[in-house]
Amino acid sequence: MARFDPSRPDFMPYGLRCVRWTPMVMKRYDRHNEIELIYLERGSLTQLLAGRKVVVQARQLNIFWAATPHQTIHFEGLDDFFVATIPLDWFLQCKFPDLFVQALLHGQLVCEPNPQEARFDQALFQRWLDDLRTDRPELKKIVLLEMEARLRRLAYSVLKDAPSLRKKTSRQVSLRGGDLSKVEQMAAYIAQHYTESLAVEDISRSVGLHPNYAMSLFKTTFGTTLITYLTELRLSHAQRLLTMTDDTVLDIALDSGFNSISRFNTAFKANCGCSPRQYRHTNQIKT
Repeated sequence: MARFDPSRPDFMPYGLRCVRWTPMVMKRYDRHNEIELIYLERGSLTQLLAGRKVVVQARQLNIFWAATPHQTIHFEGLDDFFVATIPLDWFLQCKFPDLFVQALLHGQLVCEPNPQEARFDQALFQRWLDDLRTDRPELKKIVLLEMEARLRRLAYSVLKDAPSLRKKTSRQVSLRGGDLSKVEQMAAYIAQHYTESLAVEDISRSVGLHPNYAMSLFKTTFGTTLITYLTELRLSHAQRLLTMTDDTVLDIALDSGFNSISRFNTAFKANCGCSPRQYRHTNQIKT
């Protein structure tokens, strides 16, 4: 039975896999550059996802991009649950509906809204677990096909209940394999260095691209600019610290990569709708 190892290196990949996971209260967050799928047969799981508290319910497929800092802070009524991870480059190559992709790449937890799908998910996860244990290439291909079909059905279920949003999915991401690899590398680089002083030139240099081309490539995939995305990660980091620590707002601003308290306050209120102190008052978790 797999469980979180608090000593594992930050951003160490899990790769394509499906396992039964033993729940535990995590003393630190985890990050890795895969799409993560969670399915509970019973009970519930409370996680901090980029500083926001989310509850994963039983018999409901949940999916998020695990480069977003995530940390289990509470669970009840379960001894284990299914976890599957799939590489980001594979996910991007599948060309899922744009709104579905953007929700995940911007740190949202996407949940299956159709309870009828739970009839099949438990069997699917068990089959993936059994097939991937064999380490046979043909079964791995079948698993990926089944995962793609399941995620397409999930995207359909999510978007059909939001017709006004579905109209925004006409933008199609069409990138060559090499470009997808560059996008994944940029995303990983930002996720690992966002608390540092970081400019577009640093990010583009890390993948050997011209800054203008790197910005265009990133926006095509993520639907936002490099700087906007960098700011989102810094704010998510700040939200987590406001929730989990008693550090001063100034220390949190600096630790999150902002070089001044005024820029931090302005960006935080513009994105979160309240001041950092108000956010802490509403969301802080007492330990």
